[in-house]
Amino acid sequence: MAFPATIVILPVGTLFILSGLIVNVLQAIIFVLVRPISRYCYRRINKVLTESLWLELIWLVDWWAGVKVELYADSETFQLMGKENALLICNHRSDIDWLIGWVLAQRTGCLGNTIAIMKKEVKYLPVIGWSMWFAEFLFLERNWAKDEAALKSGFKQLEHKPVPFWMALFVEGTRFTHTKLLAAQEFAISRGMPVPRNVLIPRTKGFVTAVKETRKYIPVIYDCTFTVPKSEPSPTMMRMLKGIPCSVKVQVKRHKIEELPETEEGIAQWCKDAFVTKDALLEKYNTTEIFSELELHGLRRPKTSIFLLWKFSYTHLKQSLLYQTLYPYKTLSSRSFFIQTL
Repeated sequence: MAFPATIVILPVGTLFILSGLIVNVLQAIIFVLVRPISRYCYRRINKVLTESLWLELIWLVDWWAGVKVELYADSETFQLMGKENALLICNHRSDIDWLIGWVLAQRTGCLGNTIAIMKKEVKYLPVIGWSMWFAEFLFLERNWAKDEAALKSGFKQLEHKPVPFWMALFVEGTRFTHTKLLAAQEFAISRGMPVPRNVLIPRTKGFVTAVKETRKYIPVIYDCTFTVPKSEPSPTMMRMLKGIPCSVKVQVKRHKIEELPETEEGIAQWCKDAFVTKDALLEKYNTTEIFSELELHGLRRPKTSIFLLWKFSYTHLKQSLLYQTLYPYKTLSSRSFFIQTL
């Protein structure tokens, strides 16, 4: 059932901004006081702060809008998700794809350790953009002469993150639209490339650099394909705020990084081939209504109301900060703590 957007925008938006600013202040304090002494402790504490903020957005997806996420993956991939460093490459279908990625990360226990490569302007957004900056997201100016050095420096800083993390990259570089698809088709025809129907042509420079610079500590690539049922429009942030439910289908295929070529040209071609495969998968879904042959895994929403969510976020934040202060080299599992709290 849809509701006027203002019903949720005003109270929840106000709560999100106020709580987010508090989190940003705490992040700034530990950035100044803790990070120079121990980057390990800074990352452990900041993970808790980041999760406490981002869980509010997860609630909007799960409980307000009722977005249903269907995950297709083989059993080995499903069991390993959240337990290993991974580079995610995704097609970009809607303006909430990043939120769907956060839902997957939350379900697998690595929400606070999810980072992405994004355009520079995002980091200037109060609350959400600032939290991403403190969480060590990588930001690009879309000027390769500057971005290449920034990426290499950022990748070097990620090598010693204390717990498994995901790094997401939307290699198409922009959200899918019909106009952009026509431009991509014209470009493909002019270069003698396979003509896409459901994806854009990937921009491979960032992906090639990511693979080359992180091979030592990111062992796998999660090849993620997003789509929505043909009977439903693409989800948007405004539709979600109005409480309009939708379904999102996600296929995740796991590739070992050691299987990729060593040369830049080979890595770039691997990425292009992956998107040709994505295009074929989506085209098959359009014609047969069969999305994936992989196993469907249910992603249950956390069984808690908004009030229990705020209580959990506050309690988890307080207890985890105390725990990390007293025992900085021990791990407090978010998933087990959540179960114990309830």
